[in-house]
Amino acid sequence: MHGDGRQDETEATAARPGGRRLADRLLAAIHAACDQGELDAARALLTVLEDLLGRLPAKPDPQRRRHQEGLVAAHERLWDLRRRDAGRA
Repeated sequence: MHGDGRQDETEATAARPGGRRLADRLLAAIHAACDQGELDAARALLTVLEDLLGRLPAKPDPQRRRHQEGLVAAHERLWDLRRRDAGRA
């Protein structure tokens, strides 16, 4: 921990029980919500993931790039599902 109370990137994204990082768990939950048609829940989880990734320092990190790619893919999936849902109405 830094003196100002912030965790560094390593601590903030350290492996959680079960071997998955929080960002990975959020991405999985977003896709599960999409699978179940819970688009509002998926959007809320995307907001949490954006906040989490936005608080990490902008150091070169392959995990950060992977998480950002996953975030973009989740946004695209949610957009597509919302568009399809609107077409049915």
